Amino acid sequence: MASDETYGMPRVRAELINVGVVASRKRLARLMRQGQMRGVSRRRDYVVTTERDKRQRPAPDLVNREFVARGINELWVADMTYLPTWARFIYLAVVLEVYSRKVVGWAFGEHMTADLVGAALNVALHTRKPGSVIHHSDQGSQYTSLAFGKRCKEMGVRPSLGTVGDAYDKAMAESFFARLECELIARRGWKTKAEARTAVFTWIEAWYNPRRRHSALGQISPINFERKHPPIDLHTDTIT
Repeated sequence: MASDETYGMPRVRAELINVGVVASRKRLARLMRQGQMRGVSRRRDYVVTTERDKRQRPAPDLVNREFVARGINELWVADMTYLPTWARFIYLAVVLEVYSRKVVGWAFGEHMTADLVGAALNVALHTRKPGSVIHHSDQGSQYTSLAFGKRCKEMGVRPSLGTVGDAYDKAMAESFFARLECELIARRGWKTKAEARTAVFTWIEAWYNPRRRHSALGQISPINFERKHPPIDLHTDTIT
């Protein structure tokens, strides 16, 4: 199956409906049990990967845990995680579009630095070209650094910071990393950092963005959601 045996009953049912096969939830659940088919579950424990630099004045919290967007380029959320390999860890920074849950920016690095989160932001800026956008993260030193703040100011990005190490304050990013963990990281092992980068790149660009179904999006993928619901860029008042 294209999901690499990660889908549970609701997403399997959505796939069947998409190809014209209709089955009740109870029947499909029974058939999956008989066939010993089950989706993977989230197992990721919350790990603090950022620490606040107390020398820097934090930006205000412009989100207040209300992760809702009416269109694209209104609100992005960002965070970092680590990827284990036989050759030590590498780190992944991502930027998520709240409107569609799409990963619009990502970058790999050897260390958790302002350059790493800045690289992910630059990818998002290049692919989305926002007129103005709120960029929400925690108060990690990478996001409160002078270099990152300067880049935000140059590009008209409005930084928003939640509290330090609070998973609820960046729930959408944590949800994404939990999916990455249970669907890929926990089921694979990588000898080299290059192998890990290739696997995660493929998971994001060939699976998560274009094909992975989301219950919050009506069981369609981020890219298909944007195609089905043409997003209005609220800062230009045009349909993209």
